[in-house]
Amino acid sequence: MAVACLALAACGSTRGVDTRLPAAYELPAGPPAGAVALDAWWTAFEDPQLTGLIDQALAASPDARSAAARLKEARAQRSGALTNFLPQGNVRGAASKTENEVIDGTVVNIPGFSSSGESESQSGNFDVTWEIDLFGRVFAARRAANAEMAAARLDYEGTRASLAASVADSYFQARGLAIQLADAREAVRIQESLAQIAQTRVERGITARSDEDRVAGDVAQARAQAAGLEAELQAQRRTLLILVGRGVEPTTNLAVDAQVGAVPEVPASLPGELLTRRPDVRQAEAMLVSSLGRRDYARLAFLPTFKLAPGIGVQKTEQPGYSATIQSWTLGGVVTVPVLDIPRLLSELKVQNAKVEQAAIAYEKAVQVAYGEAENAMIQLAADRRRVELLDAGEDRAERAYEASRRGYDAGLTDLQTALGAEQSWRAVRTQETGAQVQALRRAVQTYKALGGGWPLASAPNNKKAR
Repeated sequence: MAVACLALAACGSTRGVDTRLPAAYELPAGPPAGAVALDAWWTAFEDPQLTGLIDQALAASPDARSAAARLKEARAQRSGALTNFLPQGNVRGAASKTENEVIDGTVVNIPGFSSSGESESQSGNFDVTWEIDLFGRVFAARRAANAEMAAARLDYEGTRASLAASVADSYFQARGLAIQLADAREAVRIQESLAQIAQTRVERGITARSDEDRVAGDVAQARAQAAGLEAELQAQRRTLLILVGRGVEPTTNLAVDAQVGAVPEVPASLPGELLTRRPDVRQAEAMLVSSLGRRDYARLAFLPTFKLAPGIGVQKTEQPGYSATIQSWTLGGVVTVPVLDIPRLLSELKVQNAKVEQAAIAYEKAVQVAYGEAENAMIQLAADRRRVELLDAGEDRAERAYEASRRGYDAGLTDLQTALGAEQSWRAVRTQETGAQVQALRRAVQTYKALGGGWPLASAPNNKKAR
């Protein structure tokens, strides 16, 4: 016992975990907390197709099914980790039959004993061992097992939250490509219209044939761009079908509208809420609790182990001239005091101390990364909103300028260079506007995920603290 106490005293303690966060984010406050349900944030986009795709992904995606299988594995491992503290033992039975024949010597025939003949023996035993936990080993093991189970559950929820975000991100990318494709096809139509006007003016001798050739080149370029966007959109559709678990279906089964909706508001929140909302932060906390439980178990390994060893048995023997049935029971105990194992136990305890320190650092890093991702996403989303507003106003004015220039060229009041320049300016602004709209929607998805949205917080497992 004295050696065990010295071993325990030689072990140092790990410093406290630093999870301090600022009182508020460095950006203007958003709508009141609770204005958007973070558990199912995708419903804030008010897009039935998006909601349906995410529901399909959560039910049928290979990623979701794989995460569910890992959760089942964790549950089985937790059950197995605690069975060592239950009574252990097995029922054993044996039977034998022996035929003895004297081939040399004298046959002894004494009543109750014979050196020849047939004998049979049957026996059955049920020996049990049961550790008497006087020092709390079972509580340390249960704390570690429960924390690991909680970490597996949080990994499952985190995987599903990431899957929902990936589906939404891919969906909005497809919407953006559909808009660009529609714009490219409109550009082809406009260029073909300009080509027709240029051809007519060349035939009438109003303009040079070089203008017609230049417009023809622009028509070819517009058609090539449209063909490239068609391929990109089809590839994006395939990616989205794979994400939702429908990878073998034709891409024509997934309709994508050439429009984007409004970016929903992100509710106001405090940095401290990340400690309870983010599944990755909760998972890191659970792994720290598990490491602390395993370290406590390693410390208790220096103390004696007491086990009860009861047992019952029955044995029946039959041989020529003798037959007996014997019943027995045993009530015993075993005490194990580690002596020569202490160097090994010290080494294992040092390993557990190092693992606790690593888990503490990982938890601190998870908290800091979560805060950085959340604040950066909200700042960038606010900038994306302003960018969309500016480009929207600019696109309206650029379109009006193009329409005026086109009518002037059609009437012969302006030259081709002026008309093409106005169109290029409008197309450039419209392309930027579409990109900004899609980027804002994708940024909103990133923000919801960074704030810990996408999983049911109400049913989250509790990470029990180690004392």
